[in-house]
Amino acid sequence: MLDTPYAAINNVIYEENGVTIRTIPAIHIFDGPVSFILDWNGLRFAYSSDTFPNKWWMEYAVDADISIHEAFITPQALVEKQGFTPEAALNVGTQIHTSPAQFGKVMAETNPRLAVAYHFFNDFDTAPDVLRDIRRSYDGALALATDYMVFNITEDDIRVRMAAVDEDIWPQASTIPLVPPDPALVRTEFSQMMLDGRVVHYDVLEEIYAEINAMFGSNAQVPRQQ
Repeated sequence: MLDTPYAAINNVIYEENGVTIRTIPAIHIFDGPVSFILDWNGLRFAYSSDTFPNKWWMEYAVDADISIHEAFITPQALVEKQGFTPEAALNVGTQIHTSPAQFGKVMAETNPRLAVAYHFFNDFDTAPDVLRDIRRSYDGALALATDYMVFNITEDDIRVRMAAVDEDIWPQASTIPLVPPDPALVRTEFSQMMLDGRVVHYDVLEEIYAEINAMFGSNAQVPRQQ
């Protein structure tokens, strides 16, 4: 087992242009998961992936500039929101995942400049309980992760902000030339009933085709109903 990559401890998997990335074992359901530690320009970024608290993280993620570690939804929320039994909620929330209270303990003992809790649905009615349990043992700098959160980290400062994104964007244009459609080709087989049911406003279509042809120098013709 010790020869398998996931079991390697502080194992360098990338080293180029001043960036070094190492892995340490993570503990989640089966053997195989890993956590990542990235060093660059005197700064350290640690990312747990899904994991139970473990000795490798406690040793190699100490004093990281930013430490992103899973903090699952609270057992109470698993019962109230997802219908878990208390026993199942405790098992999933504290034995398969890292609960917020366990996350707080991990951060208190590893002392990052910024602790980031992720892997729970961050909403108005879940975040207060997550924060409450983290603060049982950790009173340091903390961010509760959400989509599009950005971290700007220097030796002197850490800023947490939200990315400016536009979710209503056009898809990327085709990377290959598009050819005009061939009206002679039958692209979709309709029944005669459907063909007879079409209401074709030729007067409107002729105007649209004329406008587009004039705009772009094309010569498309309105298809005539067969």
